[in-house]
Amino acid sequence: MRHRMVRSKVGSYGSHSRALIKNQLRELVEHRSIVTTVAKAKVVKRFFDKLMVKAVKASKSNNRAESVALRRQINRYLCDRKLTNKLVDEIAKNIGDRNSGFSRIVRIGQRRGDGAEMVLLQIVEKTNE
Repeated sequence: MRHRMVRSKVGSYGSHSRALIKNQLRELVEHRSIVTTVAKAKVVKRFFDKLMVKAVKASKSNNRAESVALRRQINRYLCDRKLTNKLVDEIAKNIGDRNSGFSRIVRIGQRRGDGAEMVLLQIVEKTNE
């Protein structure tokens, strides 16, 4: 029985779900926006916001050991040092004074083939005021 199971099913099995989330995270960091389905976007947004909290903390940290430890934790998801450095050095610096809400989901319509609801998942940048 599946009583009180709150997990979202984005893949058919566990390793497939983890691989899908990691690939979506990598593409989001590299291109700063991706087009995907609503279910995938909601799961990736949750993971990305947790990564951004670590990235902001690593970029503001004066302690070298703490910064390296946080970068290693981020690298567990991105699996690429260049993307990890881009997230911490470029994107986290450009976020501003945000504590949460590092990404946004914008609905863009339905996919032509199967009618799935498509969204644009993008990183929220600091506005120039």
